[in-house]
Amino acid sequence: MRAIRRFTVRVTLPEPLAALHGLMLNLRWSWHGPTADLFASIDPAAWEASGGEPIAMLSALPSAKIAALAVDQEFLGRLTEAERDLRHYMSEPRWFASAGSRDQAGPDGRPGAQKSPQSLTAIAYFSPEYGITAALPQYSGGLGILAGDHLKSASDLGVPLIAVGLLYRHGYFTQSLSADGWQAERYPSDDPNGLPLELLRDAAGTAVRVTVGLTAGRQLSAQVWVAQVGRVPLLLLDSYVEENEADLHEVTDRLYGGGSDHRLRQELLLGVGGVRAVRAFCALRGYPSPEVFHTNEGHAGFLGLERIREYAEQGLSFEEAIEVCRAGTVFTTHTPVPAGIDRFERSLIREHFADDPLLPIDRVLALGAETYPGGDPDVFNMALMGMRLAQRVNGVSLLHGQVSREMFAGLWPGFDTREVPIGSVTNGVHTPTWVAPEILFLAGAAPGEASGWDWGRAAAAPAAELWEARHVLRARLVAETRRRLRASWRQRGASEAELTWIDDVLDEHVLTIGFARRVPSYKRLTLMLNDPAQLSRLLNDPSQPLQIVVAGKAHPADEGGKGLIQQMVRFTDSPDVRRRIVFLPDYDMAMAHALVQGCDVWLNNPLRPLEACGTSGMKAALNGGLNVSVRDGWWDEWYDGGNGWEIPSADGVSDPTRRDELEATALYELLGKSVAPLFYERDSDGIPPGWVERIRHTFRSLGPKVQAERMVREYATALYVPAAVASRHLADADGGFRPARELAAWKQRVVQAWPQLRIEHVEAEAAGQALGSALTVRVSVALGPLTPDDVMVEVVYGRPDDADEIVSPGYAALAAEEYFPGGDDAPQAPPAPGGAARLPVPPSGGLARYSGEVPLDQPGPFGYTVRILPNHPLLDSRAELGLVTYPQAPAGMTNGDLR
Repeated sequence: MRAIRRFTVRVTLPEPLAALHGLMLNLRWSWHGPTADLFASIDPAAWEASGGEPIAMLSALPSAKIAALAVDQEFLGRLTEAERDLRHYMSEPRWFASAGSRDQAGPDGRPGAQKSPQSLTAIAYFSPEYGITAALPQYSGGLGILAGDHLKSASDLGVPLIAVGLLYRHGYFTQSLSADGWQAERYPSDDPNGLPLELLRDAAGTAVRVTVGLTAGRQLSAQVWVAQVGRVPLLLLDSYVEENEADLHEVTDRLYGGGSDHRLRQELLLGVGGVRAVRAFCALRGYPSPEVFHTNEGHAGFLGLERIREYAEQGLSFEEAIEVCRAGTVFTTHTPVPAGIDRFERSLIREHFADDPLLPIDRVLALGAETYPGGDPDVFNMALMGMRLAQRVNGVSLLHGQVSREMFAGLWPGFDTREVPIGSVTNGVHTPTWVAPEILFLAGAAPGEASGWDWGRAAAAPAAELWEARHVLRARLVAETRRRLRASWRQRGASEAELTWIDDVLDEHVLTIGFARRVPSYKRLTLMLNDPAQLSRLLNDPSQPLQIVVAGKAHPADEGGKGLIQQMVRFTDSPDVRRRIVFLPDYDMAMAHALVQGCDVWLNNPLRPLEACGTSGMKAALNGGLNVSVRDGWWDEWYDGGNGWEIPSADGVSDPTRRDELEATALYELLGKSVAPLFYERDSDGIPPGWVERIRHTFRSLGPKVQAERMVREYATALYVPAAVASRHLADADGGFRPARELAAWKQRVVQAWPQLRIEHVEAEAAGQALGSALTVRVSVALGPLTPDDVMVEVVYGRPDDADEIVSPGYAALAAEEYFPGGDDAPQAPPAPGGAARLPVPPSGGLARYSGEVPLDQPGPFGYTVRILPNHPLLDSRAELGLVTYPQAPAGMTNGDLR
């Protein structure tokens, strides 16, 4: 008979084992080897059967085993030491407490305006998914894994993060294959009581609730579960509470499921409910209130509206509240693909916010409006709202930052793409989570330490030790692949008698290539199948064969992606290649560990530049794997010719079929003529010296770069601390917001006055136009109701192209020399220097003259123009307001006028 409801009864531990409870509820065990080893030692078979999950393992143990453990003095001694080690980890000062002890100049240039990092109280980090461990299946792919690594590294560094997400009762789907290779999905149900979570309760023991208003006066409630990720609390909101109406129970049913209404409710709960959960958690647990909010992709963008509402309740206007909100907000975009951005019908947003007196609906709608050429006036764009409500925006690799600036340039018309205020912090991976113990040993890491490995030491290890470590990891992958492949074939309907061939699948001595990721079309899962005969020849080469392990999930609604998986599966099912290439279903963190550690080569062949970053190749590199990749994402940034291979990209070829043919042919050539020969060229000891040298170079060149520890340090110093400082500048000493009010009023005044600004006159003089001389530029500007303090006038200069567009421009600020206020009785300005005509001072505003020099330090063609920009010490970038004025026509001078 089928149960109508299920739940988990947690094991009750005797007093001597009570410390196990704290150890298993802190997810540090998922990356701390000694703690995991302690759990495994309780019952190695039960540990393996549980998938390495402490709660599941302990719940499955017989009571006699638990009782025996409680009197095992050797185990109790190890337990005491593990508990002591965790307490030390949670309380000791770490990097963040001591970094940046010397104050730096702030955005207004005042010495000491920027406080050291340790004065930053807390950062609230919002993400729709988190890949912490397979024991907490709340992730679908790279975004979640990146978020999990961010939290773990923040914990190791002592960065005071509070993370926020949703608790999906069915998580992301588990993937299986039908007999004909078609992807099937199943959504297993997870009971929070069986997960490493605790329910947030108040002092009376009552479960805390947060509530979010919906349309028609409905209310969505959620309880808050807390996952402890080392030092970082992760708050997960759960809509399965009795007070919700039946359809609202399902808001947190699954990750990335449902239609627009369902998705919007999830994002309202994540953003609005998430801020309220943070407030409740901080009040109950005594945590400091966050100064900075980090919005990880647009899914959590509504947190900005909730913070605006909070400031409005304190008496700030909507415009004033935006300024305070923006100053303390960081927004990270993770996609260079417009289809990856959440966009809702404006009518849906209007329905949800029309009745909120603190959030004027027209202002709310403007935050997500696609105001650039080609934008859709009927949609609300979550990424645009995220950018408009964050003073600091970044992509996740240098190339992705560049692509994002181009992608969103329409928001800042009149500015060079390089000036679009979107920076970049390249992703990284959490070393203790992803690197095999055999490699960490070579790097000199002490067991259980979160840092301290020396990649130079790993690179200097004897060749025999390096090669043996790689062989051990490859053999482990071969064994795991056979186990998973057998289970997959059995699930597809094969009998055990049909599967004896699996015993010979893969070979621990053969060059092993990994390809595993989500399966949108741009990642090109099937590029390697462009010429099946050529791939077959490479796989079955008698002297230098290849073997490939492939994995990946397509979104349940992506029929095209499922078709690509079926095409791959049908190829791998062919008897002539199935021992050399396999497709493993249900790609998850556990499988990823085996793949990135065991593969010799990590293959990546997206359509450039559609890969934002990609981190699986980083994990492989830290394990001594070599990347073979299109120069996209992080590989474009850090490939140096010696740490792997570049797949030539047919940029500019518009025919996608032809482009795939060209790049697939280049891939076959690379594997057959460069990669495989280097792997199989052995010395007298059976070691490939050229291959080992590339491993050494990979450790030296990539080891320090690809770690999430480096990434989180960059976020802390370049984004979090400046955001906190900027936020403090908008508050005054008594806790009010006078600077914020003044800034908002200044912005409104500048925006209203900007159409009246114009450049009246430009003249320039270069003595001889010789290299090394300077161009003197003088500009007269009609300021309207503004003053010289409100603006910056600068020369934009550099080498012009054939269309007179300035390539890689430089910028030189001009100094204000004279100012003539406007008004009916204002005196007329004297003649401009050089005999130019007298310029009347506009009655409605003032006239200012500026001058300065531009270096002529490059021979050849030279071009320049001038422009006016808003100027205020609290602006984070010159493009922040999106306002700029250029001469309306060639102003004052021509090439022949220079003298």
